Parts: sequence; C-alpha cells; structure tokens
Amino acid sequence: MTRLLDVDPRQPVAAALDEAASVLKSGGLVAFPTESFYGLGADALNAEAVERVFRIKGRPASKPLLVLVDGIERVEALCVEISEGARALMARHWPGPLTLVLRAAPGVPLSVTAGTGTLGLRVPGHPVALGLARAAAVPVTAPSANPSGADPSTTAEAVRGYFEGQVDLILAAGPTAGGAGSTVADCTAWPPRVVRQGSVRL
Repeated sequence: MTRLLDVDPRQPVAAALDEAASVLKSGGLVAFPTESFYGLGADALNAEAVERVFRIKGRPASKPLLVLVDGIERVEALCVEISEGARALMARHWPGPLTLVLRAAPGVPLSVTAGTGTLGLRVPGHPVALGLARAAAVPVTAPSANPSGADPSTTAEAVRGYFEGQVDLILAAGPTAGGAGSTVADCTAWPPRVVRQGSVRL
C-alpha cells in the first residue's frame, strides 16, 4: 500500500518531513510536491533505490536524473569544477527552479548520471521539497512522478493513481502549479548552455 501523508504546503511540520526522510534513507521512494509537479524521490546515492525510480517510471537508462539538495555545501560534495559563474547563479536563483549541470564527483551512481559524468542539481523553492532535502540530508532524485510519456502529476491523487503500491509514501500538499518545470543550464563550460527553458531566464 502507498501511504498518503497530508502536509501543509507552506509550513510542513518537522515530524512529517522526518518520517519521509526515514523512508528515503531506508531505500524507499517518496513522492513530494515541487514548484511545478510532484516529484519522485529516492536517495540519489543509493543505487538500488535509484533503479526502482527508473523501473517504475519506465525511464530509459540513458536519461540522467536531476536531484534536489539542501544547499551549496551539498553541491560541493557531489560535484567538481564548480566555476565562479555557476556559484553566482546559485546565489542569485536558489532556492528556485534553476537546475545546474556540473561535473559529478566520484561516488555518484552511474545510474543517476546515465554515464555522462555530469549531474543536474538544484535547491528547490517549494517548502515541502526543500524541507525534505534538509531532513534527509542526502541528495534526492526529482523526476516527475508519472510513468515516462504520461502527463506529469499535479496532485497526490494522480501520483497514487500511477504508482499505488510502488511508491512507499506520498507527501500530499495539495495541487502544484504545473508549468514548464525548472530551467536546466549546463555549466560544465562557460557561458552556460540552456538545455531546457523553464521559468528562469538566464
């Protein structure tokens, strides 16, 4: 059974976030709201949990996963060669819907990077997503919580309709805004290259 746990989208209580963080740290999957859609969360450093994300989404192994972190210090542990320009973008746009692609450090599972050697990260602006990343203290995968090719989920009920019995916990915080998702900028070279245009314009 997939459990739904109601949370306040603006001020999620610590107990709910801690419960969800425990699920992640034990290798489970948690769906949670972001600024645009519900995301499908796993501990990004747990290769088995990451494989579950790919499996239930039917996601091609060639597509890397974007991950959420709780601050720039976490980025420094996961990536190498972080330019001053990339740091300036972090300072200007985080928390918020800007994903930066950087060179992954050794130890990041190949399944997360799809063998590219790079990793897309952002600090989310949604209080529940950010609170979960802080409570878990691990990088959290964040592809949209829907099977590949299906409409992204903007409600907890939609997530449950897709993944009943496959996701361990859904943080139900009401409907999300939808839209274009985060802007993705490749910062492995400078100036950055916009891979996907979202709400942030560089």
